[in-house]
Amino acid sequence: MASTVESPRATVVRPQVSREEYCSWGRYPRVHHRAVYKANWADEIPGILEQIEDSSCLPYGLGRSYGDSCLNEGGALLDCSGLNRILAFDRQSGRLWCEAGVSLADILEIAVPEGWFLPVTPGTKFVTIGGAIANDVHGKNHHRAGTFGNHITRLDLYRSDWGRVPCGTQQNPDMFAATIGGLGLTGVILSAEFQLKPISGTMIAVETLPFHSLDEFVSISNESDASHEYTVAWIDCFSGDRPRGIFYRGNHAEEVGKPRHKGVGARVPFAFPEWVLNHFTIQAFNTVYYRWNALKRGKSNVHYAPFFYPLDSVLRWNLIYGKSGFVQHQCVVPNSAGGAIEELLRVTKRSGLGSFLAVLKRFGERRSPGLLSFPRPGFTLTLDFPVRKEKTLRLLESLDQIVFEAGGAIYPAKDARMSAAIFESSFPHWRDFHRFIDPKISSSFWRRVTR
Repeated sequence: MASTVESPRATVVRPQVSREEYCSWGRYPRVHHRAVYKANWADEIPGILEQIEDSSCLPYGLGRSYGDSCLNEGGALLDCSGLNRILAFDRQSGRLWCEAGVSLADILEIAVPEGWFLPVTPGTKFVTIGGAIANDVHGKNHHRAGTFGNHITRLDLYRSDWGRVPCGTQQNPDMFAATIGGLGLTGVILSAEFQLKPISGTMIAVETLPFHSLDEFVSISNESDASHEYTVAWIDCFSGDRPRGIFYRGNHAEEVGKPRHKGVGARVPFAFPEWVLNHFTIQAFNTVYYRWNALKRGKSNVHYAPFFYPLDSVLRWNLIYGKSGFVQHQCVVPNSAGGAIEELLRVTKRSGLGSFLAVLKRFGERRSPGLLSFPRPGFTLTLDFPVRKEKTLRLLESLDQIVFEAGGAIYPAKDARMSAAIFESSFPHWRDFHRFIDPKISSSFWRRVTR
């Protein structure tokens, strides 16, 4: 392996006692970890990995992966959220270098006042930079900017077998490509450098457009991709053969007056009883949401926070789904297989489960450098379902089959149960990736989909 440097002196770190709090955002499946180690300094990583002799380890950030890609049942977790230092920030060029445990919220706090913004952001700012790289996150501007991995200029990786490995397009490029979208399996990401984008203020000029069919959604997408940096749609999964929804498109806008934003608001205090989310309440929510937002048709200026992170204003919103947790199904199907989206919605409606967080977007053509990156040209549909045992699992298997027949893929960061066959269909080059896995690192997800 080229361009490695010697690892720093090993530091002994004792495992944490409270293991049960380490779960995924979907809170399904619930697993037991043998030990949890928390690293606050990069030079503690070698010692931690040396201590783990009879089990595997997995880096863990803020736990915002929905399924089991951030879990390691029976093994150890390495909590990297303490690696949260900004190492360098060039306010003139927008180039930022930070440790992997820094969150997107941390970046926004220092970058926005200086006139810079994240090049790509998912629907929550409570994600670490390491997690954003490992899952190669995408956002509302994929048709323009691609994935987060498209904006990484270099990163430092620590492997149990090679020590510290600097990676980039010119230095260890194969390891760089494997680490972007590599689900944390190629080693412990220590730090990364990436390019921010310039903005003129904190506001987003948003236009809200109701639509009444997928054809109309496609027409609005075609028009919006050329004129707007950010596009996304909410869709009513109960609306039948002519799906209705709300299309949002926006651009950064200059600030006029002092922006008003309340920040974090409510907090869900406990897991809701499972009867709260049922066919009737979800359908009622869909109807109210559509009618309320259809009345807002037109243009407005809003602060970036509610536009990009509407759910972040409700802390622990995942508890709304109840003690059993929830699963998310995010797929992408080729542009030529648009009929698959309609079939996914029909099957969801017939199941009686429904989703009140159904999101539809079209990915662009820009290719990620990541070997296992999920986004590719086509339509991506995201559906959330409360876990109702076999009924939910049967529905998800039906959705998988539709995606499989359309030549699409399922997003690992959101998955908790896809089969090995579906994973291989989604990522046919996974065997090429396998040789880059750190010998001491594994995950519940990886063992499930490659057995």
